[in-house]
Amino acid sequence: MARYTGPVCRLCRRERMKLYLKGAKCDSMKCPIERRPYPPGEAGNARRQRQGSEYLLQLREKQKARRIYGLMEKQFRRIYAEANRRPGVTGENLLQMLELRLDNVTHRAGWGASRAQARQLVRHGHISVNGKRVTIPSYTVRKGDVVSLREKAKAMDVVRHNLEILDRAKPAWIEVGDGGASITVLDLPLREAIDVPVREQLIVELYSK
Repeated sequence: MARYTGPVCRLCRRERMKLYLKGAKCDSMKCPIERRPYPPGEAGNARRQRQGSEYLLQLREKQKARRIYGLMEKQFRRIYAEANRRPGVTGENLLQMLELRLDNVTHRAGWGASRAQARQLVRHGHISVNGKRVTIPSYTVRKGDVVSLREKAKAMDVVRHNLEILDRAKPAWIEVGDGGASITVLDLPLREAIDVPVREQLIVELYSK
């Protein structure tokens, strides 16, 4: 599957905000955006002075959401199309579907320092859903599902370090159990429980053109 393999700190600088793509580094002074809070490239410093058009604001919001969740354009567009087909508010449906991806749930549980690391845990078979191993990061969890670390993963240094060190508040729609080694999806996430800095209405306006 296609994935972005370039420098992720460059993506944060392009959006002019921390997207928390590198885990602990994003909370330290080593984060490049602390020293260079403007877009990358030769014209980056001048670009920050420009007034963005309506289309540019919509595009940047879509790119921000796509990069936070680590999706390519084709994947993101497919999720938007499904969100648009469902009843309810399209923007809220979109964020809810992104939050319920297995790689994101693994990240929310605190097992991965970043969504990229959480995605790797899923791909390598370290995560179970309702007792069955799942290796598909885009797998959608449902209300009542129990997501847990497999026995081998519980002993992994990186996972133990994340559970002990990461001070990450768990969202209200999941319940932690087994000493942090499993979580239960209590309900579907509502918009107020999703803390990503995205204005989803701008994404809807972009794709509605």
